[in-house]
Amino acid sequence: MNLFKFKSVSVIGLGYIGLPTAALLSKNGYFVKGIDINKNLIQELSANQFNTTEKGLGKILKKEIKANRILFSENFVKSDVHLIAVPTPTSFKNGVLDADLKHVFSAIHSISPYLEKGNLIIIESTSPVGTTKKIVKKLAKLRPDLNFSKNEGRLDVNIAYCPERIIPGNMVFELINNDRVIGGVSKECSKKASIFYNQFINGKCYETDSSTAEMVKLTENSFRDVQIAFANEMSMICEKHDIDVWELIKLANYHPRVNILNPGPGVGGHCIAVDPWFVIQSAPKISKLIKTAREVNKSKTNYVIKKIIKEAKKLLKANPKRKKINVVCYGLSYKPDTDDLRESPALEITLKLAKAKELNVFAVEPNILKTKKIRGVRIISLEEGLAKSGIDVILVSHKEFKKKTIKFNNVLNFVG
Repeated sequence: MNLFKFKSVSVIGLGYIGLPTAALLSKNGYFVKGIDINKNLIQELSANQFNTTEKGLGKILKKEIKANRILFSENFVKSDVHLIAVPTPTSFKNGVLDADLKHVFSAIHSISPYLEKGNLIIIESTSPVGTTKKIVKKLAKLRPDLNFSKNEGRLDVNIAYCPERIIPGNMVFELINNDRVIGGVSKECSKKASIFYNQFINGKCYETDSSTAEMVKLTENSFRDVQIAFANEMSMICEKHDIDVWELIKLANYHPRVNILNPGPGVGGHCIAVDPWFVIQSAPKISKLIKTAREVNKSKTNYVIKKIIKEAKKLLKANPKRKKINVVCYGLSYKPDTDDLRESPALEITLKLAKAKELNVFAVEPNILKTKKIRGVRIISLEEGLAKSGIDVILVSHKEFKKKTIKFNNVLNFVG
């Protein structure tokens, strides 16, 4: 049970981060109001009819909703804590992916009339460095009756940037057990945010300032992007020399100080594929390595597309009577055993292949239960895929594709 004065929490944005966070907060004694602009999602959740592939989340949600400890709405309310987990859309400007903070600032604008002294605002949305400071300035204009200046003593409303470190497929466990970086706009704000998180997580809370916390998240994902870029670049080099990249990596990793990751068809997810651009944007003349890694990982996706089309043309040349080749893409999500399609290279590859005149493209994605078609590409069962294929393209290593009884046809495996 929550022993501190924070008793009610509004979670704004019920996506991949907001919804599991709301469920855990409810489970740990907070009264939670889940807020989202998606009417269909609100209706599904309110009726306790929400389905998820996320391990453990469905069970917690159903129990908390049934007990009326968590409610869902499009409307904002007064709360002790306002946790913002809305998406951060992006678009390319001058060759760099630019963050659009419209949803974050819309959420800030919407909660401002309901703020009271002693409230805590948590920002979990992916944000470029300096965003939290901009939020403070925005709130100072929206609520001149409240103090948001450190120079005038203690802030009336505590504000902190607290990024998550979780991955789809294991969210509930990682939310509870992963360490947290807590970036308050003052030391008092950091302390209050740590008190809040310590009520429902087992991981340690490391306190710092908001700008450092923002850069920590971007740094973590930029580092991972660089590591993956090395593996992806090596996979393309190995193919040029007719070397099995999987054997190469296995042997190289026997070195006591080497740990090369496995290559893939690119990099996906809203963190690793996006966060490095915010670092590049903040220091474009300095961040050469980070930008090159982004370009390498993006080029790997295009490399895969070209290789598949080349293989199809080879088959057509060997069979002149055939007009098209069936290509079945196995996996659409950006990582194994999830339904998360955000920035997915597998999805991008599938959709671009569908435009090629030589191909009939189908997709097998066992984690998407309701959808039968994505932008013109029909989603079929594993059995139907194996029966249809002229080329089997494995883009995601879902557990369903690893069964030894499966016999793929003319397979191109990009995930090992």
